[in-house]
Amino acid sequence: MVDLDELCAYTDRLLEIGAFRDYAPNGLQVEGRREVRCIVAAVTASLAVIEAAIKLQADAVCVHHGYFWKHEDSRIIGMKRQRLQLLLQHDISLLAYHLPLDAHALYGNNVRLAAHLGIRLAGRLELEDTPPLVCHGELPVPMTAVEFARHLEQRLGRVPLHLPGGSGEIRRIAWCTGAAQGYFEKLAGYDVDAYLTGEVSEQNTHTARETGVHFFAAGHHATERYGVQALIAHLSERFALESHYIEIVNPV
Repeated sequence: MVDLDELCAYTDRLLEIGAFRDYAPNGLQVEGRREVRCIVAAVTASLAVIEAAIKLQADAVCVHHGYFWKHEDSRIIGMKRQRLQLLLQHDISLLAYHLPLDAHALYGNNVRLAAHLGIRLAGRLELEDTPPLVCHGELPVPMTAVEFARHLEQRLGRVPLHLPGGSGEIRRIAWCTGAAQGYFEKLAGYDVDAYLTGEVSEQNTHTARETGVHFFAAGHHATERYGVQALIAHLSERFALESHYIEIVNPV
C-alpha cells in the first residue's frame, strides 16, 4: 500500500515530467482515494479500461493516453462525462504519462519496443524535440523488408504497413512509437535503412520512394503497449502493489 501523493510524486520524478512540453498534463489527472493497494495499467484510459479497473477493485489507473488534451472541447459532456463519472463514483485515481513515458531510458515506450523486437539501441537522434524521442540502432542480423515486416507481425500481433524504400537489406533502423510519422522526412542525412513508427500519413509514401528509406507503420497501440507495462511492474515492486495490465484490442 502507498499514499497517492507519494506514488504520484515518485512517478513524476522518475519520468522527469518537468523536462517536457506536452499536449496534456502529465501525472495525476483525476484524484481518487488516498490509499493505493491495486493499480491497473493500460495504453489509453478508455471506458472499457475503467470498467475493467472497477471489476478488479483498483484504486488507480495508470495510462499513456489520458485526458485533457490541448485544443479539445473542455466541456464535461458525452463520452468525457461518462468516463469521469465512473472514475469519481468509484474513487479511482487516473495517472497519465505521455511524452515522458515515450522517452524514459528504462521504462519508456521506445526502449521497451526495441527490447521486444530485439533491436540493439545505439542512441537517440537530435531532431527538433527536447528531450529527444527518436531512437536509432541495429537489427541483430540484416533482414529484407519482407523479413522485417514478418518479424513485426510475429512480435506485435498485427500486419504492419510497409512503404518500400531501397532494395537492400535492413540493418540500421530509426524508430519512435505512436503517431511519429512526422519525423520521417527529418531523417534525411542520417544513415538508416528503415524507419518504424505506429501511424502513417500520405506523404510518407513519397518520402520512402525518394529517399530510399523503408517506412513501417506497425500500429499506434501495438507499439505503445510495453512502456506502461514496464512502468507498473516497477511501481508494483517498489511499493508492494497488486497490479494488472488491461489489453484493449485496437487495430490502429
